[in-house]
Amino acid sequence: MKRIGILGGTFNPIHIGHLAMAEVARDRCRLDKVIFVPCFQPPHKNIPHLVPARDRYRMVQLGIQDHPDFDVSDIEIKRPGKSYSIDTVRQLRASYPKEVRFFFIIGEDNFATLKTWKDIDEILRIVTFIVINRPGQKERGPALKHLSVQMPGIDISASFLRHCFREGQSVKYLIPERVRKYIIRKCLYQA
Repeated sequence: MKRIGILGGTFNPIHIGHLAMAEVARDRCRLDKVIFVPCFQPPHKNIPHLVPARDRYRMVQLGIQDHPDFDVSDIEIKRPGKSYSIDTVRQLRASYPKEVRFFFIIGEDNFATLKTWKDIDEILRIVTFIVINRPGQKERGPALKHLSVQMPGIDISASFLRHCFREGQSVKYLIPERVRKYIIRKCLYQA
């Protein structure tokens, strides 16, 4: 039985925290593949300096290209408007054989807000959540069945990286080098 992980987000930009989270989930939960799904427009938050979806998709492509078990999907980018996870998991479920099991990879911080997600009960029927610990996370998540995965804390955020780019500070080793070069070439996150 094939096991596929889904990792959604803005990836604005993708960084080592996202990659480590995906790899730890893949390894610990015996996933055959992890699909990164950049959103078109996040439903739960307004993100300043959100670069165009096609640029974020391209950064994910560049960031994962050396990993044979990582893939990227543009299904949310092709669907304009707010990117709801229920629409994504329905679409993925419909495009794979029934015996494929889906796992939704999420950080502890987002798990704490799961009850606010659109059609969460249906999502829970389609996927099993893999919850990755986050440094400094104090809130307890809802009492929902999930797999809990521990990994060393990588306290890095996309907002911190965007700040570094605006201020001309180094981000070396915090994001894949191909992604860093793409951001510089496209003048993303500039003041």
